[in-house]
Amino acid sequence: MRAYHYKELHMDLGLKGEHVLITGGSQGIGFACAQAFVAQGARVTLVARNTETLAKARDQLISEGASADQVHTVAADLRDANAALQALDKAEAQAGPVQVLVNSAGAAQRVPVDDLTPQAWHDAMQAKFFSYVHMTDPCIKRMGQRGKGSIVNIIGNGGKVASPIHLAGGAANAALMLATTGWANAYARRGVRVNGINPGQTLTGRLQGRMQALAKQENITPEQAQQRHTADLPMGRFSEPSEIANLVVFMCAAQSSYVTGALVAMDGALNPVI
Repeated sequence: MRAYHYKELHMDLGLKGEHVLITGGSQGIGFACAQAFVAQGARVTLVARNTETLAKARDQLISEGASADQVHTVAADLRDANAALQALDKAEAQAGPVQVLVNSAGAAQRVPVDDLTPQAWHDAMQAKFFSYVHMTDPCIKRMGQRGKGSIVNIIGNGGKVASPIHLAGGAANAALMLATTGWANAYARRGVRVNGINPGQTLTGRLQGRMQALAKQENITPEQAQQRHTADLPMGRFSEPSEIANLVVFMCAAQSSYVTGALVAMDGALNPVI
């Protein structure tokens, strides 16, 4: 069955004019989310470390039909709490209060268990857990004061199933899952919804790079490498970033107004766990 792209979803989700801040919004799943929100008429602020990738992302969104005042960018290293707060302040100065926050920035390095050090554990938490916390903490408090808001955290599936080559990163993801449900419970009475999505292997530029490296190592084509890598996946393929983005957008819409504290697996049933 063919996956529907965000441009093919014609339902009006009531997001027109909403200000959506997307961390990690210049590439991968974060950028796909930006495309999906723009297609719904929302205004987006993309936050990432690299000014060059941010500029390219903005140019692409405008080339796809976004207006110049519909897309803003802010460069910031979200491992720094002060930088995250300044990024939020700048985003709100440019486009008004943030009504929707999507966290998709940061990824912990995969480190074999025998090579783990205390610093590697710290680095994993800084890259994944704290990059989300540093933006969520000030943003959710402002949403709570206004009595309205929606947050979606993109959390790696490694938080559910321990891997000996991704133990530190998986622990950061597991911590984010708990924080997500905890925020949801604490802010439900203040009108703020918080949900999480656990994608499996998604065909982003990073994964495509891994497939190219595997192809070179085994002297096969990238297509053959991808076929080999997806052979054991229950659905027989990787997910597309737009598929993750479609759920993110729906989770922020009025149609999902009673959904909060949910952690939704999107790994194509690769890990059949509760």
